[in-house]
Amino acid sequence: MTDWAKNTWRKKPRVQMPDYTDAGALNKVEAKLGKYPPLVFAGEARRLKDALGRAAVGDAFLLQGGDCAESFADFSADSIRDTFKVMLQMAMVLTFGAKVPVIKVGRMAGQFAKPRSAATEMMDGIELPSYRGDIINELDFNEAARIPNPDKMLQAYTQSAATLNLLRAFSTGGYADVHQVHAWTLGFAGRGEAEKYRHMAERISDTLDFMRAAGVSSERAHSLRTVDFYTSHEALLLEYEEALTRIDSTSGKWVAGSGHMVWVGDRTRQPDGAHVEFASGVLNPIGLKCGPTTTAEDLKVLMAKLNPENEAGRLTLIARFGAGNVGDHLPRLIKAVKEEGANVVWSCDAMHGNTIKSASGYKTRPFDSVLREVQEFFAIHKSEGTIPGGVHFEMTGADVTECTGGVRAVRDENLSDRYHTACDPRLNASQALELAFLVAEELSARREESKAEAKVV
Repeated sequence: MTDWAKNTWRKKPRVQMPDYTDAGALNKVEAKLGKYPPLVFAGEARRLKDALGRAAVGDAFLLQGGDCAESFADFSADSIRDTFKVMLQMAMVLTFGAKVPVIKVGRMAGQFAKPRSAATEMMDGIELPSYRGDIINELDFNEAARIPNPDKMLQAYTQSAATLNLLRAFSTGGYADVHQVHAWTLGFAGRGEAEKYRHMAERISDTLDFMRAAGVSSERAHSLRTVDFYTSHEALLLEYEEALTRIDSTSGKWVAGSGHMVWVGDRTRQPDGAHVEFASGVLNPIGLKCGPTTTAEDLKVLMAKLNPENEAGRLTLIARFGAGNVGDHLPRLIKAVKEEGANVVWSCDAMHGNTIKSASGYKTRPFDSVLREVQEFFAIHKSEGTIPGGVHFEMTGADVTECTGGVRAVRDENLSDRYHTACDPRLNASQALELAFLVAEELSARREESKAEAKVV
């Protein structure tokens, strides 16, 4: 793309971005970030793209999950560890069910900015700019807190670097060793999904004991001791993204150094807009949120813009329609992909279309609705003969009460107990693990059907 540069987005219409009042301060922050090391590297992004290429054809499965929006106040090593741990558990469950590698991508180390449905919000008769995430302004409801502050980008960078440092240590330093599968329990109660997990862990341990007895040494089984764990976020604050974009010395292409995978949101996917322009020019894998208003023609234009060479693993379409609506929208988008012969990974975001306001006034997501959308996603792909390549959840390793339902039966009246999110409600560790088992059942059924079809042929 010869006419693309990391700043060409500035010539395009911009939405969902702050207007900084101090241009001089913004320029200083951008210049400083421009000298900082990138958070991720091109080789890592290429490796993720290769893995996603396998997910597109059913030879791997994408698990993408993490916070709705990362917080400066809630940042701690324990919270990173717990979210990483529950993702390891979910990935193990999915691998056990699907019998394919699971690609682990966290909504971590960069997921600080949030799009908002309105530019302002009202409280007690006072109207102020909306909270847009800790990288932009503050949650406190006062005029000073809601002024966009460019210095927050530096704090976001520092926290992201620390998060990545810990994730890399967990991934390669022995914590993710599959022999520790029994240790990843997060203190679940001894029933339901926790019991199923322990039973599965015992079967895995028996298999590992057999491998050792058969002479598979630790050196030869190195892949069992480490995992590849990638980071992702919505590329919403483009001043931050541009400042961390670098030239890859190997390929000569631009790489977004802020995260391994970045996505374009449902509110920022205008084909001629700034966000699509930025995402079109970096070599990273790109996600594209597809909601009910995504038309087939829009999708065709966006696929051509974001993946002009039709690379495998380059583009993940993240469907988010809401339970009961998948059949109204997903088939026409699948048809558009087939007509273009496009290489895509189909992923299901079962969170964003299922947000409701509870009777108690809290924003929540019923677990049953989340599960139903996942089931509808798999059913449509089965009927269309296409590959369900992944799932995308907002979740945490913390024992929060933000989404109702699940085996532990969080009810409306329980939401206030541990409702900690600054933005959207997240699945807690127990709900996330329960959902992983249910997704694994779908994947296992699909695998058995494929085997049966192969025998017939």
